[in-house]
Amino acid sequence: MNMPRTDETLWRAVDDESARQERQLELIASENHASEEVMAAMGTTLTNKYAEGYPGRRYYGGCEHVDEVEDLARDRARELFGAERANVQPHSGTQANVAALMALCEPGARVLAMSLDHGGHLSHGHAKNFSGVFYEFHHYGLDRESERVDMDQVRDMALALRPKILLAGASAYSRLLDFAAFAEIAEEAGSRLMVDMAHIAGLVAGGVHPSPVPHAPIVTLTTHKTLRGPRGGLILCDAETIKVVNSRVFPGVQGGPLMHVIAAKAIALREARQPAFAVYAARTLENAAALAAALAGRGLRIVSGGTENHLLMVDVGSVGISGQLAEDRLHAVNITVNKNLIPFDERPPMEASGIRLGTAALTTRGMGTDAMLLLADWIADVLGAPEDESVAKRVRGEVAEMAAAHPIYAGG
Repeated sequence: MNMPRTDETLWRAVDDESARQERQLELIASENHASEEVMAAMGTTLTNKYAEGYPGRRYYGGCEHVDEVEDLARDRARELFGAERANVQPHSGTQANVAALMALCEPGARVLAMSLDHGGHLSHGHAKNFSGVFYEFHHYGLDRESERVDMDQVRDMALALRPKILLAGASAYSRLLDFAAFAEIAEEAGSRLMVDMAHIAGLVAGGVHPSPVPHAPIVTLTTHKTLRGPRGGLILCDAETIKVVNSRVFPGVQGGPLMHVIAAKAIALREARQPAFAVYAARTLENAAALAAALAGRGLRIVSGGTENHLLMVDVGSVGISGQLAEDRLHAVNITVNKNLIPFDERPPMEASGIRLGTAALTTRGMGTDAMLLLADWIADVLGAPEDESVAKRVRGEVAEMAAAHPIYAGG
């Protein structure tokens, strides 16, 4: 099927975005570059099909082929992560979290999760998010000196609060989470453990990060970060929990599934089982460690002193600037990052004292540790002289050469 391009204004914006991605070096930790086959699946006739319900139990006729697609995605998710059951319908990680919370407890129940200020996620209890509106969230934080999760604090709070759910997971935390220890605390406190592994799902799939699946009855994830699939969510759970999970996804929090996206998830899950993906996951970790060490060598403070996953938190306040200024200046030289609060940050969220960097997308482009060393020098040069246009001009040119040498897509 040939794709028409009659809407010139719309397609100009799409082409501009494609050019931007090719031109810029993507360091936002929650972004990646999906394969062409993953993207192709999202442009198929599956987008036309309404399929409320689940395979074999739909509310519409004509679902025999989309049933096959969804079964394929579910089977691949189970096999990849070693889970008993999977629901591949959530439209996003947040909607997966909505359904998981609804499956584990009633509205108003008490939940203990990582503080958003220390690296947690909006759907882990932000006052204006559904989670903070409908549940009683309490938050554990990081140790001020080590900037790592204080498991003693987690245990003390869990035993004092006796939450219905102990939630482990983060969006801006660079260290390993001890899922076995969280499970022990949950059992001791009479809580159920829920893990949000949105950021590390691809690392778990690639065998370079411990898996939470053996320790938690429900694990949520996104398919578009380190897993390198389409934008979407997914829930893994045990056989005992799948019936209530399914009912909380549909009709609980959403209607018809996006079958074209589920097809793309199936492709991404197949790709993640290939030997090349394990190599990719290992290189992503190597690149993150190399970037962190090189930035530290240039005088930038790395939160917690380093990283054990794909991301690192950089305290740009240590060189006298804000996260917002750092984001703006790096964007001007085609290095894309996002400002981020760091633990015990004294600046407001829209200014912040840190930036969050991730190596998943650049590793997808084939960049290795040598590129990370150059990147660290460019970042340090720009942040060390944020108003010096001569520095910006030089770095912009060098970034352009590296981007051109590592195209994302053929002909990009």
